[in-house]
Amino acid sequence: MSQTTDPDRFFQTTDSIAETARKAKKATNKHGSPIQLPSKILAVIADPTAPNRVYVAEAAGTARRVELDTGHKTHIFRGPTTPITSLAISLLHHTLYAGSWDKTIWSWDISTRAPGIRFRGHKDFVKCLLTLPLPGTELLISGSSDATIILWNAATGEKLQTLKGHSMGVLALAIDPLGELSDGENGIEEATEDTLILFSASSDRTILRWRINPRSPSSCLATLLPPPLTPHETSIYALHFSPSSADLYTASADGTAMRLSRDHDWAPDSTLQHGDYVRTVAVSANEKYIVTAGRNEDVKVWDAASGEIVGVWWGHWDEVMGLAIVRARAGKGVERIVSVGIDATVRVWPLDEQEMQQAALEREREEQGIETEEVEAVGKEVGGGLTAEEEAELAELMDD
Repeated sequence: MSQTTDPDRFFQTTDSIAETARKAKKATNKHGSPIQLPSKILAVIADPTAPNRVYVAEAAGTARRVELDTGHKTHIFRGPTTPITSLAISLLHHTLYAGSWDKTIWSWDISTRAPGIRFRGHKDFVKCLLTLPLPGTELLISGSSDATIILWNAATGEKLQTLKGHSMGVLALAIDPLGELSDGENGIEEATEDTLILFSASSDRTILRWRINPRSPSSCLATLLPPPLTPHETSIYALHFSPSSADLYTASADGTAMRLSRDHDWAPDSTLQHGDYVRTVAVSANEKYIVTAGRNEDVKVWDAASGEIVGVWWGHWDEVMGLAIVRARAGKGVERIVSVGIDATVRVWPLDEQEMQQAALEREREEQGIETEEVEAVGKEVGGGLTAEEEAELAELMDD
């Protein structure tokens, strides 16, 4: 235990003081052109209508639209008073949905930000969301720390079916893109046959598959398909289907991301050793690159074919919670990675190998130039608007 006369450091270990100093030093960097928000960011999704915008979920209980090119961030969706953990967008209803610690799902009109239906039915935190257009309607699907998945009528808020199969909290949801789809009203794809499959991942380390049949009565739309998949040793935080091969990528607390092969009954055929907890995974449009991020603060870019690292983006000074890949604008430029995290920043990185190589050289120079003297902590309040009790609860939740 170090000795100090600074009351803010009483009862802190040498390691914790060093970690605070490390974060304070790193917090001054401008890598990824950080857009600073007022509270910790727990999730991000790309705007499907604009390549230069994302929506983020904040620990302060707000959802926000962020303009990546200008940094504009005043399009705010308010209502919850507890952290928002997940987001989904309905193009059919022009609605933004947000899952919250308060066990409910909030909704707003995207243009006016007027509050819409509030979905009530879960008994614990809502952890993940997605929307699924069906003939004549649309489903909102939610997963919760209460270990259940609920299918909702997105237009009316009616709870249609509760799915039980996991023994611990549901952390991620994904729809198999090779289910039978057709162009519906306004050009939005919608499910038509009984081959649509929902994948769900949990803290119980399993991935379950659910067949959704739009022709079934609303009370029994989904049925569980055996057997469960268990590729990881512990919690699975993220599921992401490749837009090209439709293989499934996963991210886990065991420190790895995996590719589960569709052609081999979802057996892993590639394992990426990211290190520490891997919170999130994303895939480029052509599946050339896989991107992973998590507790160790790095955004790592991998060659999908070889499984080798091709670049590491360095800038976040606390855990990275979400990734999105936004497409190039008007056919020019490259895809961009958007990362968000507990440091309350939105950062943008090009999916360009030459720039990644240059960044590696810059990082090496910076690390060689870091001095070893103790640095006074910058911003003693790193909680982003949470009380001490809420901070502890958030830390416990993230360790699920």
